[in-house]
Amino acid sequence: MLSERLNLSGKTAVVTGSSQGIGKAIAIALAEYGANVIIHYRRDKKEAQQVAKQINQPKDKVQIVKADFSKPDGPQKFFQSVSKITDTVDILVINASVQVAKNWQEVTESEFDFQVNANFKSTLLLMQQFAPAMIKKGWGRILTIGSVQQVRPHPAMIVYAATKSAVFNLVKNVALQLADKGVTVNNLAPGIIDTPRIQAPVPKMEKRIAERMTTPEGGMGQPEDCAGMAVFLCSDAGRYITGQNLFVDGGMSL
Repeated sequence: MLSERLNLSGKTAVVTGSSQGIGKAIAIALAEYGANVIIHYRRDKKEAQQVAKQINQPKDKVQIVKADFSKPDGPQKFFQSVSKITDTVDILVINASVQVAKNWQEVTESEFDFQVNANFKSTLLLMQQFAPAMIKKGWGRILTIGSVQQVRPHPAMIVYAATKSAVFNLVKNVALQLADKGVTVNNLAPGIIDTPRIQAPVPKMEKRIAERMTTPEGGMGQPEDCAGMAVFLCSDAGRYITGQNLFVDGGMSL
């Protein structure tokens, strides 16, 4: 039965960037289907604590970990903190990312490094650290959260869009190497989703470019629209899907 294949009871899931937005929705959904979820935040602990209260688990069992993946030692410190909580992580959702909205000619070297480290470099480092236990167990799910900007890059987010494309290339590469080890690696690419990030100001675009950034569906998606696909890919129901990019974007990638 499909309901049995979606059941995540007994699984432990780590969701980075889960104090708000898409990460929050995915964390809550994974817990709803039975997973023990570890929440991650970068700055606002109160937000993370609010997510923990909403998760369908005893409050004293919901763990919260702080880490800044833009820092060189961020991924390693995060892994060490999680390892103190559990010796096995079955599901790793790499959702945390940062973006600096600025004209491409004005992007500084520090802003470039900030985004590349947090969005791309940390993804590889987290995979390297969490995948071995999955391989040993013969079961694991790694899901990265990309963006429709992989194929429709926003002119004011040149580095962010590039890192998301790079992450998908990484996903395909690692997926091929782990496919026969019971570990799937996929990328979920949202379009315009109604999260706090979407409210951030961005430089004005030319009309012809702005028209390309619209959604055929006619509106914004909700974080929960991504959560359903995430649960599917992270469960036994998605066991035969790996190395794939799945758009949740209302047709924006068309």
